Amino acid sequence: MNLKDKYNSLQKILKKLDKVIVAYSGGVDSTLLLKAAAETLGAEKVLACIAEGPSLPQHQYLQAVERAKNMGVDVQTVKPNELADVAYSANRADRCFHCKLHLYGILAGIAREQNFNCVICGCNFDDKDDFRPGNRAAEVFGVRCPLMEAKLTKVDIRNLSRQLGLPTADIPASPCLASRIAYGLEITERRLRQVEEAEEVMRGLGLVEFRVRHHDTIARIEVHQEDFEMVLANRSRIVEKLQELGFTYVTIDLQGFRSGSLNELLTEEEKAEDR
Repeated sequence: MNLKDKYNSLQKILKKLDKVIVAYSGGVDSTLLLKAAAETLGAEKVLACIAEGPSLPQHQYLQAVERAKNMGVDVQTVKPNELADVAYSANRADRCFHCKLHLYGILAGIAREQNFNCVICGCNFDDKDDFRPGNRAAEVFGVRCPLMEAKLTKVDIRNLSRQLGLPTADIPASPCLASRIAYGLEITERRLRQVEEAEEVMRGLGLVEFRVRHHDTIARIEVHQEDFEMVLANRSRIVEKLQELGFTYVTIDLQGFRSGSLNELLTEEEKAEDR
């Protein structure tokens, strides 16, 4: 199917659902899904629900709310408080499952209370082949994945976003802050704040796509190789700021930026246990 056919397929799926809650984060995927739902069904049949908490950087939360309101869609903020769940804070390979379980449970309740037919999320066709424990939580609560069902890939979604004039078309992927904390290291609000503030330091240098990985006393910085020179030129400032945040050691990863690098530490057995 070409891009037009895939988008038509997405619209057909949405029309059958009729009245939906969108699990919304303000990222590339969920923003396109929200836009498509609003245009296909009418904004009055769509509710954007966004989780506010320490796992989502505040600047992303505020941008996401503004974008949804610019589409004319009502926004409801929820606070899942997943940190209170030791199954989540223990930070094992199934962390994302427990996080999404809390979120989707809340959204399913809102759907029942406010007479929405379905909760939908922004998982795309590429996610079928990735390590995504959260997908299992979607199955538990019957959350639909229209982008995946329409076979829309990440590239497709970015292209459609450009055609629709969405400001998210070219923004880098930005998973939740918990994804920066090494598996097995307890997720705490303090550690999430350390990551958020450390990445604000890096963003202040003009970097666009990067990560600061939290390895307890060590901050491991991932940037694209072409950005190494910039990081090294600001080495003293970065070290000073990150040590002020509580890190003892500040390193740069010579392999460079790569999405999901902490999953490299997982064995195939650990991944298989959560499928």
